[in-house]
Amino acid sequence: MNKVVGSAAEAVADVGEGASLAVGGFGLSGVPSVLIRAVLERGVGGLHVVSNNCGTNGGTGGGTGGQGLGELLAAGRIARVIGSYIGENKEFARQYLAGEVEVELIPQGTLAERLRAGGCGIPAFYTPAGVGTMVAEGGLPWRHHPDGSVAVASPPKEVREFDGVPYVLERGIVTDFALVRAAKGDAYGNLVFAKAARNFNPLAAMAGRVTIAEVEELCELDPDEVHLPGVFVRRVLPLTPEQAADKGVEKRTVTSAVREA
Repeated sequence: MNKVVGSAAEAVADVGEGASLAVGGFGLSGVPSVLIRAVLERGVGGLHVVSNNCGTNGGTGGGTGGQGLGELLAAGRIARVIGSYIGENKEFARQYLAGEVEVELIPQGTLAERLRAGGCGIPAFYTPAGVGTMVAEGGLPWRHHPDGSVAVASPPKEVREFDGVPYVLERGIVTDFALVRAAKGDAYGNLVFAKAARNFNPLAAMAGRVTIAEVEELCELDPDEVHLPGVFVRRVLPLTPEQAADKGVEKRTVTSAVREA
């Protein structure tokens, strides 16, 4: 089955208001920026996003002053985020503290496993991460009032002992859509990821009911090199050379000699 679509707009045409999205990327590595921009251009909002982080606020992306998910965030299109890292995204922090967006922060490894579990049909699992903290006991601020007080806090989670060791119960994550970026892909949705882009993209792809992949190179793949089989992917968007080369950088550093010059 050929899964190639002709445009980014066609790829995200059924992403509607209030949809949930699992979005790949690690920092700005492997971020599906073309698909994110297409969602932005659709004009939908109230989005529930699951991603390691929420892009950056600044740089070369799009016209809203952000890169990656930072574009949707800056445009006020995101209602809720499940992630593990706010980082140096000042707009993300501002919206969270002002009560404009709800944020569920969880340990990074737990996020990865929640995505993988959802993709494998596992509804929940036990992990030691977070035991003895507010992750398990509840009380983490999810949403603030405009005055900074807590409007919604995380509920307590079930804790159970196995062989004398406590573990906290975490739910698997399944989303309406997943947006991912791959270095290589074929017409059938088989994907290959490059370096740090492999951290969350395969897991996000597994968690989506409808997974859309933008690929830097559309080609035939040796079955032995496939990182994610096409059974998880519904649509494939081949990028132009210019789109494939457009990759954000969170921080640019220069040597002291260059700075002095």
